[in-house]
Amino acid sequence: MSTQNLMAASIPLLSPTDTVARAIALCEDNKLAALPVADDGGYVGTITENSLLEAPDDSVTLADSGLLGFRPAISEFAHPYEAFTTMHDARLTILPVVDNQQRYLGSISRDALVDYFATETAIGSPGGILEIEVAPRSYSLYDIARICENEDVAILGMQMRTTPDGNLHITLKLNRTVVDAVEASFARHNYVVTEVYGRQADKEGLVDNYNLLMNYINM
Repeated sequence: MSTQNLMAASIPLLSPTDTVARAIALCEDNKLAALPVADDGGYVGTITENSLLEAPDDSVTLADSGLLGFRPAISEFAHPYEAFTTMHDARLTILPVVDNQQRYLGSISRDALVDYFATETAIGSPGGILEIEVAPRSYSLYDIARICENEDVAILGMQMRTTPDGNLHITLKLNRTVVDAVEASFARHNYVVTEVYGRQADKEGLVDNYNLLMNYINM
């Protein structure tokens, strides 16, 4: 899926001839912290509500306000992961989408991206999450997949980042909630297991503790 499939028709579009006052009103009416600006189909920039509120004169046009230098955007063919990164780096809740001629096509909302990751990735699928760390020279995607496969566990999704000390921090979404065996297997292969989430044993333990508490209360 590309970003053009996530564009929201409900995000208003400003023109450089609109006044600062009108832009503020549109932000407030639509509960948006930023709005895109286009001129004759061409993307001009994105203007934030905070910058509008700091403008000394709300009667001037956006073109004369000096507030149109901010131009974050994403290609219509970009992946939602790239859109999410760009939106995060720009500290925005909406992100304009443009074609290769920099013509404005629409905007993606943060809610649309959240919905995408919740429904189109493995985030919402049942299963445990295992976080491991390893030195870059020891990283092997093949080995990680083999370790999981040997324990009859499938990897539904994977994310990776570099830690401040230079190691690779890898988050694995697995198809099982009982992950003790694969956790031990990673440890045997010199991976540092930093966190485990969604253990079935953890849930059972919570139920046992609750039952003990209720028995105590009813004594």
